[in-house]
Amino acid sequence: MTSIDLTPERFKQLFERFPANKPLTMLNLLRFRDVAAYAAERQQPQRTGAEAYAAYSRAVLPLLKGVGARVVWNGKAQHTVIGPADEQWDEVLLVEYPSVAAFAQMVKSPEYQAIYFHRAAALLDSRLIATVANG
Repeated sequence: MTSIDLTPERFKQLFERFPANKPLTMLNLLRFRDVAAYAAERQQPQRTGAEAYAAYSRAVLPLLKGVGARVVWNGKAQHTVIGPADEQWDEVLLVEYPSVAAFAQMVKSPEYQAIYFHRAAALLDSRLIATVANG
């Protein structure tokens, strides 16, 4: 089963399960489409999923900075050593937010909503896992 969009139920659970006063790091596992799938009303020049995600990344960086977040690490996924053989990823990304409220502020903002279509067009599948440091 593929997962691209944040559902209202999972968003609500994030606030119920995550400590409000702790920084969170979002683990992003990304699998790109061969060709980006833009909706008819959002047509763009033909590009790969990776290129569409790069457009999203460029647009989201100022929004991350605006809420005090930062990209901690970004890299190419090479090989799943432990896990389902059919669950392969192209890219791994770690983004640190000062709080769950900062994450929510960003994803609910009109500026974020205006660029989200690049992410949706880019991805064939993804995982977004909220993590907190031990200790």
